[in-house]
Amino acid sequence: AGYSAPKLFDAMTDKAMEKLYAFSSMDMAGIVWAYAKVGHFSPELFDAVSHEAMKVLDSFNSQAIANTICAYAKAGHSSTELCGALSKKAIEKLDTFSSQSIANTVWA
Repeated sequence: AGYSAPKLFDAMTDKAMEKLYAFSSMDMAGIVWAYAKVGHFSPELFDAVSHEAMKVLDSFNSQAIANTICAYAKAGHSSTELCGALSKKAIEKLDTFSSQSIANTVWA
């Protein structure tokens, strides 16, 4: 994946954790997706995102749901509470899912 900057990702983890309270659902989905994509394991970040995401579940659209669930699966990071809650949201919002969001969610 071209990943060669673990120190950068570690520094970004620290900064992101300081500012997670201000992240949108898409920001949260984006950061965990990026870490999963490059294979940078950061359990503390994934745990913190889980905690913050639970506070703003209603703001997750179909893409944020799919990307978040996919990221946790790809990273091999378990968050039963978040993934369960996002699964329920996915069912509620299923009519808004694109074919790609459906595929990503089912893959995860």
